Amino acid sequence: MNVISKPGLLDLLHGKPKDVQEEALAWYATAKKADWVSFAAVLGSFPDADLVSGLLVFNIRRNRYRLIVYPAFSGSKLYIKALLTHKEYDRKDWAQKWP
Repeated sequence: MNVISKPGLLDLLHGKPKDVQEEALAWYATAKKADWVSFAAVLGSFPDADLVSGLLVFNIRRNRYRLIVYPAFSGSKLYIKALLTHKEYDRKDWAQKWP
């Protein structure tokens, strides 16, 4: 998969705890090597991922953080949108930003 973008992910990780940074970068490495053509394929790598309003949501650090990604499976692309705490995610403000 073409994950867009690593610099964007690094910006989102700035100031986050080291364990969050490590797990998010491990997610990046796995996603970069993946060949996901559907949500079902994503579940093969990340069984706890969710599909919410067309966005992939990955749990980071045992659900303390949520990584939100827009998938374009037909183009083999993933667009990183947000890295939120569980509390920020629960407010659902993020869902209003993207179609």
